[in-house]
Order: sequence, then C-alpha cells, then structure tokens
Amino acid sequence: MTLPVPGLRERKKQRTRDALVRVALELFATQGYERTTVDEIADAVDVSQRTFFRYFATKEDVAFAVQQMVEDCFVRALAERPAEEGPFDAMRHAALEVWQTVGEAIQEIVPVDLYLRNFQLVESTPSLLAAHLRRSTEMEESVARLIAEREGLDVDADPRPRIAVAAFSSVLRVTTRLWGREGDPSFQSICGITERYLDHLGPALAPRWRT
Repeated sequence: MTLPVPGLRERKKQRTRDALVRVALELFATQGYERTTVDEIADAVDVSQRTFFRYFATKEDVAFAVQQMVEDCFVRALAERPAEEGPFDAMRHAALEVWQTVGEAIQEIVPVDLYLRNFQLVESTPSLLAAHLRRSTEMEESVARLIAEREGLDVDADPRPRIAVAAFSSVLRVTTRLWGREGDPSFQSICGITERYLDHLGPALAPRWRT
C-alpha cells in the first residue's frame, strides 16, 4: 500500500513542530528545564506563543514529544504482532522492531546525542521525573490492556498482563539508562542492549541463581 504524500501545509506544520521540539530540548539541555520558558522556545523558532500551544498543550508535552513518538510506535508494532506469539515474545519483537526502525525518524527531529541527553535531563529534574513516572504508569496500563485483549483475558480479574508488562517495562528502563554509557550512542547499540537484557529476564526471575 502506498501512503499518501503529505501536502505542503502538512509538511510546513510538521517542520514547525519538529523545530519546536529540537529547540526546546536544546534549551532544556543548556539552561535547564525549569529555567526555560515557552516564550523562549517560541522566539527561538520565530513563532508566537499561541503557535506553540497549537502543537503542545504544555512545556512538559514538548519535553516528552520524541519519547511519545517512540511509545506510539511500540504500541502500534505490538498491536500488529501475530496472535500466536505469547505476551513476552510479542513485546520483545515489537520493542526491537521499533529500535531498528525509529532511529531515522528521531534523527529527523533531534540528533541522537541530544535525545540521550534528554533522558539524563529527565532523571535529574524532579518535575520531569515525576511526569515520566506518571506517563510510564499510564503507558504500562495501556499495554497491559492490549496484552489482555490479545490473550482474551480480563485485565482486572487476571493479574498476569500487568505483571508481565511491569517486568518488561523495568528491563526497558534499565537498558535506556545504560544506552550510550560505553561510548556507543547508536540505535544499533540500544537494540543490542535491549535484546541482551531481555534474554536475562527469565534467568533473573528463576527461584535460585546459584547452581
């Protein structure tokens, strides 16, 4: 199927949105999230504050815009996984598929090093960390409900979907923190780290580690 080519108006809107995200993350990284105002972001892109709010409801939304794109890609990929795959296999394949394909889309908006610095910013900024934890909880609930639907389960009666998603999400949080620490900020690196750590999830949950 051939996707429709966006018109000129849509392309201009996307360029403006991408510019707002890129400038916002650059300002957050250089002068801090709390010290950066919406007016500064808008001025740097040469648009009005009103234009900013056409694209983002809050400053927090622009801070998580790229991450939201990645999460949306993951949910779509998970929804498209074959029905015969078990929950962990489906989530694993969806996550690896996203890291293998989303890099180009991210780098059209921000350089990968700035994307990585944004993760560090979130961890060092209390308001962003609180927002991240809230968003992660909401994301996990959405994925748990999707897994329950795939498996024909009632998510409120059967705890397995939420438990599985919580364990899976914890691995992804660990791998994200490790990404780039050894000097390789590539998307091939995060894909490899994610695959390696997911391989250890089962053994880590074994009753005994010592043989």
